[in-house]
Amino acid sequence: MTPRVRSIAIWFVVALATMWSSGCGYSLAGRGSFLPAYIRTIGVPLFQNDTSVYDVDRKVTERVISELIGRGRYTVLPQSTGVDAVLAGEITNVTFVPSGFNQQQQATRYVLTLIAKVELRDVKANKVIWANPALQFSEQYDASSTTSANDASAFLRQDANALDRLASEFARAIVSAMLEAF
Repeated sequence: MTPRVRSIAIWFVVALATMWSSGCGYSLAGRGSFLPAYIRTIGVPLFQNDTSVYDVDRKVTERVISELIGRGRYTVLPQSTGVDAVLAGEITNVTFVPSGFNQQQQATRYVLTLIAKVELRDVKANKVIWANPALQFSEQYDASSTTSANDASAFLRQDANALDRLASEFARAIVSAMLEAF
């Protein structure tokens, strides 16, 4: 082996070893957990509903529970006692704002926006592990011409899927944020 080939081979081995050992710190999202190891049971009581929108608290709470169960690491209970941590939420506002209009200036599309406060508390240490006092999520949907423009509950009945999509997005974001410390 010539000195030039030997030096290229050594340089290549050193470069490869350096790259291999340095690592980039990249990891797949959704795989880690920011929570202390002793937290195995998370209580998720019904979120508080400070709005006039019927049943939004139940839909959001159910989606959050489903998302936590889907992670597979924790036992999730619908209560705040007998658990290692409690995820409490308060839905502070739900709005319906027109975002599209027809030629007669009638609303044809709406934006549904939900604002909530959420807190994950370690029951054993009696401290807040994660909190966000102003989560905001929006979902658009098309209006039906058969409902009254003044009835907020009609908008939910007209397209309950918008609220379901919003609740699912909300749940995914909360669970990811609290488990992965984003």
